[in-house]
Amino acid sequence: MNPSIWSLLIMSLATGTIITMSSHHWMLAWLGLEINTLAIIPIITKHHHPRATEAGTKYFLIQAAASALIMFASMTNAWTTNQWDITQLTNQQASMMFTLAIAMKLGLVPVHLWFPEIMQGATIKTALIISTWQKIAPLTLLYLTSNHLHSTLLLTLSLLSSILGGISGLNQTQTRKILAYSSITHMGWLTMTLLLTPNLTLLTLTLYIMLTTTVFSTLIETTTKTITDLGTSWTHSPTTLTLTMMTLLSLGGLPPLTGFMPKLLILKDMTTSELVTPSIILALSSLPSLFFYLRMAYFTIMTAPPTPATTPYKWRFPLPTKPMMAPLTATTNLLLPLTPLIYNLTL
Repeated sequence: MNPSIWSLLIMSLATGTIITMSSHHWMLAWLGLEINTLAIIPIITKHHHPRATEAGTKYFLIQAAASALIMFASMTNAWTTNQWDITQLTNQQASMMFTLAIAMKLGLVPVHLWFPEIMQGATIKTALIISTWQKIAPLTLLYLTSNHLHSTLLLTLSLLSSILGGISGLNQTQTRKILAYSSITHMGWLTMTLLLTPNLTLLTLTLYIMLTTTVFSTLIETTTKTITDLGTSWTHSPTTLTLTMMTLLSLGGLPPLTGFMPKLLILKDMTTSELVTPSIILALSSLPSLFFYLRMAYFTIMTAPPTPATTPYKWRFPLPTKPMMAPLTATTNLLLPLTPLIYNLTL
């Protein structure tokens, strides 16, 4: 792709998200979402492959349907309230339609089946953008309307996403699909945070983006596409793969790593709000996710593949180490002792 076109697409991607984040009018928010969608589709279909074309088509259809539902919800709310302010979503039917539309954009259960397929059809770098940057604008709209959302519907979506996201990832062998179901699970935790303590959402989203970026960066560096590729990556860089194992466990929320912080704070707020049964369900739902993270960690450092001399394995061609890998892996593993300080700064 031409570098000028590539730069234009990246700038449009960033501009669409920034417009949505900084707007208080429904039309501007919808415009930002549309710019964001139109900018990511050429990035997905950049590689001329049938899977990439299929992924781009699916992404366009889903995002267009969700944007149309958001517009219909905003028009319904404006019809009854005579205002287009995002924070004044007081109509109950409009609130439910908006919640379902955002669930489609985020890939929440039960409208999640498009997300793993698109992640698998895109490249690893594009999958990183879809699972991190593309979540910011819809979550911003959820944050702005958190006081008027249908709490029962949002609680149900959160619990279903955390449960089915972990269970569906158990039988996957492709790393992009595993991380797609991991994203669905984390979106369930994020929407639960929005329902209880909206101020905690920024911390949870920041840690999720940090953890996911670190895992994707190591997969990009070692050119890993399947779980079995993790075993063959050991001789490429033992230190990097050891840190990758710790990052995967941190993404699963295993103490004493950084990924345990948001889950601990969310469960604390749920028990404080007397939501004991949903908190137990949410805590138990993290066990399947932790299992497939442990399986990936096992393949990372505890397996050694056969190495016949006639096969051109990738560790014979050492790849340059990215300068951001060291701070990323350090923050994704060592921030748990700073939990009180970070939590007080976000509230």
